[in-house]
Amino acid sequence: MNYARGMNQAATLPPVGPSKPAVSPTLQPAGGEERMTKSAGWLGEHQGPLTVTDDFSVLDDPVEQREFTEFTEEDGQARAHSVLMVQGMYCAACADTVESVLQDVPGVERAHVHAATRRLSLQWDPAVTQMSTLAQYVGKVGYRLLPLQQALSISERLAETRQALWRLFVAGFCMMQVMMYAWPAYVTEPGDIPADIVQLLRWASWVLTLPVIFFASGPFFQSAWRDLKLGRVGMDTPVSVGILVTFLVSSAATFDPTGPWGQEVWFDSLTMFVFFLLGGRYLEHKARDRTAGALDSLMNRLPEVCERQRADGTFESVSVRRLELGTVVRVQAGQAFPGDGELLSASATVDEALLTGESHPVTRSTGEGVVAGSFNLGGPALVRVDKLGRDTRFAQIVNLMEQASTEKPRLAILADRIATPFLLLVILAAFFAGWYWWQIDHTKALAVAVAVLIVTCPCALALATPAAMLASAGSLARRGILVRRLQAFESLAGINTVLFDKTGTLTHDRLVLQDVRTRAGTSREQALQLAAGLAESSLHPVSRALALAAKSECGSNAIRPIWATISETAGQGMQGITDDGLEVRLGSSAFCGVQTEPISDPDSPRAHLSDRAGWVATFELQEGLRADARSAVQALRDMGIGTWLLSGDKEGAARLVGQAIGVDRVIAGATPERKLAEVIELQAKGVRIAMVGDGLNDGPVLARADTSFALGHAAPLAQAQSDYVIQGGQVMDVVRTLQQARATMRTVRQNLIWAGVYNAVSVPMALVGWMPPWLAGLGMAASSLLVIGNAMRLARRTGPDSPFNLDSPEAA
Repeated sequence: MNYARGMNQAATLPPVGPSKPAVSPTLQPAGGEERMTKSAGWLGEHQGPLTVTDDFSVLDDPVEQREFTEFTEEDGQARAHSVLMVQGMYCAACADTVESVLQDVPGVERAHVHAATRRLSLQWDPAVTQMSTLAQYVGKVGYRLLPLQQALSISERLAETRQALWRLFVAGFCMMQVMMYAWPAYVTEPGDIPADIVQLLRWASWVLTLPVIFFASGPFFQSAWRDLKLGRVGMDTPVSVGILVTFLVSSAATFDPTGPWGQEVWFDSLTMFVFFLLGGRYLEHKARDRTAGALDSLMNRLPEVCERQRADGTFESVSVRRLELGTVVRVQAGQAFPGDGELLSASATVDEALLTGESHPVTRSTGEGVVAGSFNLGGPALVRVDKLGRDTRFAQIVNLMEQASTEKPRLAILADRIATPFLLLVILAAFFAGWYWWQIDHTKALAVAVAVLIVTCPCALALATPAAMLASAGSLARRGILVRRLQAFESLAGINTVLFDKTGTLTHDRLVLQDVRTRAGTSREQALQLAAGLAESSLHPVSRALALAAKSECGSNAIRPIWATISETAGQGMQGITDDGLEVRLGSSAFCGVQTEPISDPDSPRAHLSDRAGWVATFELQEGLRADARSAVQALRDMGIGTWLLSGDKEGAARLVGQAIGVDRVIAGATPERKLAEVIELQAKGVRIAMVGDGLNDGPVLARADTSFALGHAAPLAQAQSDYVIQGGQVMDVVRTLQQARATMRTVRQNLIWAGVYNAVSVPMALVGWMPPWLAGLGMAASSLLVIGNAMRLARRTGPDSPFNLDSPEAA
């Protein structure tokens, strides 16, 4: 299948306007269901030539659109947001071309293409246009729109890689042959080789250069032609002009050695720099795949097909998109669960690293939940599907990553703006250099002009920022830390203060038993068992903490009283009477009728146990600190970052937690309004703030702070206002992300400095004639590779010897 081929064959585009979506026959289920196998492509088994309608009607299929489009309603009008992959892109100029084409289409409200990930984020009105129409407009300029799952499939990647390798092979083979024919001219004196032999070698070189021009150089010419048709100057325009001029002048010298262009030919330089450019572009493509590959692999975890259980108990392979709620599926070992659901098998070993950041597998038992995107590591497991598609937690995570992978950071936007005028200056400089050298030595004029065109590398400038930030985002995603905005790396790297919420952030959102005091003759275990007998009937946090403590200390087989009646008084406590008439109360001191002794911390939660004889026991509880809270705060302080605790809890409880973890300052009893006021006041003093929270009341502060973190269990509003989502809820992940952000911005600065210095040095060298065309091609390829390679180091910062690993001696 080739969308681009179908698009270019279209004489005219269909009228833009609402119409009934046409559904491709290949997607119509036979007998109510679509049968697919893993080898089937996106359009099923269809292998024949495709018409324009066949190509694009698939994108209008509502079942298919669920995978890449989210529909919302604003002011009573439907709106659609789609994320697709653009095939055929090579550079930032390609992204600008696609954006400019779509922005002019009626019904398109916003089109944004990320050059490094090749993702198109599209906001459009389904009442005005269709996705198939938009795909045709993109196809008119030579690109191809695909859903992410199809674009990232193995078959698509292999086809793209195979084509690039063929071009590289042809250029390399012809280059070696042309160099063989050119070598005698370099090692002999004029006149040593007969004129007819020299001419024969030139003819042979010309013939071998033809495949390089008409096949291997195809991507450069196609990209330049697209830009010229749109009245733009792209990054391949100077390269294409250089290749074409060199070939035409060398051809003229071959056909007419006594003509105005002289007898100098440049076939060896031409084939060499085409080979270098293609080689650099291929390696760059592979490297860019690796930088964005972590995000791609995480977002493409769901299987294309799964085994659905029939009514008779047998199984059939169907497309995941054809599943319905309540369907029972069988997931084989090594496969991902297609939706959120309930485990029906006895047990399953599951890898939930995407959701928690933990690499250790967990065991799920019958009746427990499994989530889409997690892997089944054991034998076949039966699951009843409860949530599918965009309702799953996996889809929410993918949505967060899509936002990051389609965003252009501020520095990248600035680089894109510089690139176009820079290219125009390069072309003008090349023409000026050619004119100037023609008057001095016309034999060098062409070489100098071509070298100036080839050597410049705005690609490195355009990729400097997004490549580094995407590599970091992928690295963090593997740890369960999701980046919602790439721009947040720049903000986080510059912060000097971290503000923490308390409950649910530094502490668990549950109480833990700290101490038990009992009357004479009653053991701790007896008191716990008696209290747990009542607490198990209540959902109050204190009751749940006591029940959990009794289960931990006394075991699940502990002896429990047999109650005749149990009642709960809201806000007071529990009362129960056993079969033998023993009356027991669990709750506040007033409810239990006991006198409390003076205590050091009146805000610490506690519960009392009493019977008819009076006081039996007092249970001291406290909020359970997260295991890594203190070490995370200490690591931040070691990095020179101030730490504050901003809590709405009472003074005593907040102070207790603040002292336990070692923060610099504690603000207690803070309402959401006061929290926001504190942040605004600090920012007015020049403090750059990162806020870490999880509650609904943290939403305004998370939005106001310079950058923000929400824990994975946070309220949806808190996650929506944050820049980073920590899936596993580990406080130490804040430190890891800060270290990664600093390393990211350091790499971005290195890339930008390199891109600037390279162009500042290489362009003058080319102008004065110190750089031949083949060396210019090598320099251009090496420049982009260096930028990408430097960014790739960020993706490896999770290794055992990396400073990103906090267990290593180099950890900051």
